[in-house]
Amino acid sequence: MNISIRKHILSNFKEVSRREIEETIMESIGDKEELTLPGFGVFFELLWQEADKEMKDAILSNLEKAINKESN
Repeated sequence: MNISIRKHILSNFKEVSRREIEETIMESIGDKEELTLPGFGVFFELLWQEADKEMKDAILSNLEKAINKESN
């Protein structure tokens, strides 16, 4: 059986409000469940595809800071 994680995640969030997306993200971060990581990957992919160069630079800068902060 071939399951598309992207399609499954996107179908679960079709027609969901911004507030519901935020609640899902915050709940997933709070739970620290690794099961949610593929969903975050799909969200990140969508964010990256829609971002312009300035937004991508900001994302990369924030990631770099957060990674360095976590590794200390």
